[in-house]
Amino acid sequence: MERKEILRLESYLRTMFRLDIIEVRQRPQKDDSAEVYIGDEFVGTLYRDDEDDDLSYSFTMAILDFDLPDV
Repeated sequence: MERKEILRLESYLRTMFRLDIIEVRQRPQKDDSAEVYIGDEFVGTLYRDDEDDDLSYSFTMAILDFDLPDV
């Protein structure tokens, strides 16, 4: 992904989640995805899909069981 595209995605995520410390970072040697961080913590991956002339993005976030609070 190009820097301009990453900045647009970062702005969207910050607005959507109302969290100014979200950062979207370019992945080394990958041009179809970017990494999403909250502060220094990696939280997920954004994938770019431009098949069939219809551009979209998919955000994947893994949640580990031991990170969940006890209820």
